[in-house]
Amino acid sequence: MLKNNKKIIITEIAKNNTSSLKERGLSPVDVINKARIVADDEFYTRYEDIEKEITLYPKRIWKNKVVFCNCDSAADKDGKRNSAFALYFLRNFEELKLKKLICTHYSSKVDSFNADTNGYIFTKDGFSKIEDDYEPLKKYSDVYDGSFDHPISLKILNEEADIVCTNPPFSKCIDYWNILIGSGKKFLIISNIINVVTTAYISYFKDSKVWAGYNGVDWFESPTKQLISAAGHWYTNLPIKNRPKYKRLKIMALNDIPEKYKKFDDARTLLADNGFIPNDYDKPFAVSPRPILNGLLEKGYKIVQNYSYRSTIKGNKKFSRILVQKI
Repeated sequence: MLKNNKKIIITEIAKNNTSSLKERGLSPVDVINKARIVADDEFYTRYEDIEKEITLYPKRIWKNKVVFCNCDSAADKDGKRNSAFALYFLRNFEELKLKKLICTHYSSKVDSFNADTNGYIFTKDGFSKIEDDYEPLKKYSDVYDGSFDHPISLKILNEEADIVCTNPPFSKCIDYWNILIGSGKKFLIISNIINVVTTAYISYFKDSKVWAGYNGVDWFESPTKQLISAAGHWYTNLPIKNRPKYKRLKIMALNDIPEKYKKFDDARTLLADNGFIPNDYDKPFAVSPRPILNGLLEKGYKIVQNYSYRSTIKGNKKFSRILVQKI
């Protein structure tokens, strides 16, 4: 039963113009290298990036579903800051025919969202606060902090949620992915682009428990709404159809691939670059994150080991890749 009918303040998320990699003087390798050193969790997803991704999925997948945004504040004290995920689903609650929206967020000593509660529950009839609706809160000695791994958050995830949609903190992504994928729930989340070549995550891609969503996310907002460049990407276990980025995969005979985009390292492992993929090469070969993000595993290729591949050329270590093989 909803106990609170007060108006929640929902603020607009400002749209910002962004430039291309070329205009910023960056190459794809620069982006990957930058992704490796992301350590700051104080950045938030922009509304337009959420809208761009979610509108590519059929609306029917949301019908009568409980959406759990477990790293997101739905409202703040003075209307200056709230999660764009919460804003998107609240705006589109009726159009998507949601059953319920639950938004929770972690309150640290420095509350980036300046929120007055750690969670809200929304239905078509109104809203209530987590601390008002969840009797189990009284059974725990600790105060509910809104973290994704708190017993209450886990209870919501495992017993109520149908689809999880959020941008979890990059610094805690290994724990987050373990919990989320272990729950067996559907999800659409943002994480670092190098997850696909990072040992902690590779088995999930290898076992088809997760795959790339449609879009990358290159820009985020700071708590003061300044643009921050960071290499993110959408990941999901929702069906992907007619992926536009298939066209970036240049699948052809090995002999037709330009020499500069096919090299062999010191271990005689083929390194395929710039989206070129051999279709007549039977041995495992190494690729960067981009072909995986562009849908290579949906084109008759598989990951062959549960850990990243670090190539060496003339004794010099190169960036991590992932070993794939034609099925």
